[in-house]
Amino acid sequence: DLRLRDTRMSAMAKLGRLMPGRGLATLPVGKKHGEGPGGARTWKILSFVVALPGVAICMLNAWLKKQNHPHEAPPFKPYSHLRIRTKPFPWGDGNHSLFHNPHANPLPTGYEDKRHS
Repeated sequence: DLRLRDTRMSAMAKLGRLMPGRGLATLPVGKKHGEGPGGARTWKILSFVVALPGVAICMLNAWLKKQNHPHEAPPFKPYSHLRIRTKPFPWGDGNHSLFHNPHANPLPTGYEDKRHS
């Protein structure tokens, strides 16, 4: 009878380990998920198996999108509600923003580069 009870307890313990979502319930009080002898190994595996391939896929996606980008700015349209200058900027000639890009940011009168006209 003792042997049968040990076998049942052993089978129930194995079944409990296989059940998803039971990992946190079996941790000792005061321990957090990811701590303990296998916690660092788990996060290391997740980093190499999930995070690095995810970053690589995002980089590939950005590179492929850039390859298909036309590299041309849209034609300039002088909308009255855009590029309003009530006072000059305190740097440079007062008309260019601090991080001005002449290929992407038009001035109130249009693009600086005549190729965008």
